[in-house]
Amino acid sequence: MIYYIYSYFDINLLQYITVRAGIAFFIALLITLFVMPRFIRWAQKTSSHQPINEYVPAHKEKAKTPTMGGIVFIGATLIASLFTIQFNNLYAVGGLLILILFASIGFIDDWGKIQNRANLAGLSARSKLAMQIGSSLFIGIFLFYAASFSSDLYLPFMKNPICDMHSGAILFWALIIVATSNAVNLTDGLDGLATVPSIAALISLSIIIYIIGHAGFSAYLLMPNIPVGETVIVGAALVGALVGFLWFNSHPAEVFMGDSGSLTIGAFIGYMAIVGKSEILLLLIGSIFVIETVSVILQIGSYKIRKKRIFLMAPIHHHFEMKNWAENKIIVRFWIIAMLSNLLALITLKIR
Repeated sequence: MIYYIYSYFDINLLQYITVRAGIAFFIALLITLFVMPRFIRWAQKTSSHQPINEYVPAHKEKAKTPTMGGIVFIGATLIASLFTIQFNNLYAVGGLLILILFASIGFIDDWGKIQNRANLAGLSARSKLAMQIGSSLFIGIFLFYAASFSSDLYLPFMKNPICDMHSGAILFWALIIVATSNAVNLTDGLDGLATVPSIAALISLSIIIYIIGHAGFSAYLLMPNIPVGETVIVGAALVGALVGFLWFNSHPAEVFMGDSGSLTIGAFIGYMAIVGKSEILLLLIGSIFVIETVSVILQIGSYKIRKKRIFLMAPIHHHFEMKNWAENKIIVRFWIIAMLSNLLALITLKIR
């Protein structure tokens, strides 16, 4: 909408992606800050609380904390984006689609848990995964056929693609989206733990996407030039919404994001990595999510093969809880790792 105000009234400033990204950031931030306290009061009145894992004793005090806050900040992101993006850019539209699809999956799962007061009462693991795969394949098909997005695969430190995946890119992109969605979901176990690493990842990927969408910057850094810049606006809106959410989600949390938030954030981070040609670099950008996921895989694999556990509890943040680390210490140290890994990821852009 704001872009078309520029077109109609000839307000030159509004044509710039950076300006509209800044506007989207603050719209989403203000909406989240305004709506979230009202959502928390509604959730408390209706007993829309987070079912707590009884195997983590320290979490018993969180039993009455409202959940499903993701609906608020994802809604704020969508509203801010609709006000600021250029609608004929299919990459930005794809970003909105993935937010809607995965927020819907998360909402169905959260609502089932709330209604039945149990963590296992939402969608079954098989149903949730099937819906994630279906949604991811839809986005992959949308990118490949509707947006005619390049199927070239790039590696860090290399200025040329290593191969063209052709239609196989659809499966690869779906894998990236599903894996990242579940990785962020696994990380969302402590107050603000998933929020700040998500903000860091979104900022890094937004910078990369802006460079790729800018002919001058992409040529200077020997990166592909693809018209994906409008996606930065959706990313900026989500960052603003997450900053607003963190105001209420920081320890001790007044609200949790739930699957409606974590699944959606992860899916969108995966999408941004794809349009930013940074699928492999995502391993560094999302280091905390990778560490959390690998800890679960190692724990399950070790128990099945050796009948022994590697960690006291997985994901790994619970391991440190069981070792009596203070929750704030775990959270802040994970934040530091996330910020350092994202800084390293951005440094690699110049090394080609």
